[in-house]
Amino acid sequence: MEIASHLNELLILAAVMLLGVMSPGPDFVMAVRNSVRHGRAAGLMTAVGLGLGVMVHLTYIMLGLGVIISQSILLFNLLKWFGAAYLFWIGIKAIRSKGMKLQAAEMHELKTPYPVKRALADGFLTNVLNPKATLFFLALFTQILSPNVAAELKFVYSVVCVTITVSWFSIVATVLTQPKIRDVFLRFSKWVDRMCGAVFIMLGLRLVTAKAGH
Repeated sequence: MEIASHLNELLILAAVMLLGVMSPGPDFVMAVRNSVRHGRAAGLMTAVGLGLGVMVHLTYIMLGLGVIISQSILLFNLLKWFGAAYLFWIGIKAIRSKGMKLQAAEMHELKTPYPVKRALADGFLTNVLNPKATLFFLALFTQILSPNVAAELKFVYSVVCVTITVSWFSIVATVLTQPKIRDVFLRFSKWVDRMCGAVFIMLGLRLVTAKAGH
């Protein structure tokens, strides 16, 4: 593998990927909400779930299915409506939340920790059901990478993308679960939940208006 000769390409891809995961969107909102509401372990597992979702997108793009999805109105709309419905569902749940008092939150973590599988599913479904992620990775791998990139290099680039995703959202989970920071969030947990819920619904509405190939 001639990784050295593709170093600039790799650095550009990594920079765009980092900006992508840092930008506000469903992934970021889910990572924030799970970290604040359910603790660091849930936040970290949500980050892993988001990374698994990215892995799915990269896999089918490597197989050439990304172009088919982006150009097929039926497939794109199916993914779009499933994704929007999921965002609406978690958004409504968040808006209806009554929040959590600090002591209740601590007791909840000690007695009934947020299930690992559920945290993974939260991250995975939020990412994988977002057709805009398909378009993002399709653009990333067709506009930045050279046309004749070897399969081995594509694998390396994919690992970099997944690593950046998991690392960034793990940092988010770690920072937001620092005692002083989390205490502030928990004091306003009802409004944090409602704000996150409103953002989820807004993102769902934006998703509904998204068009294939855009």
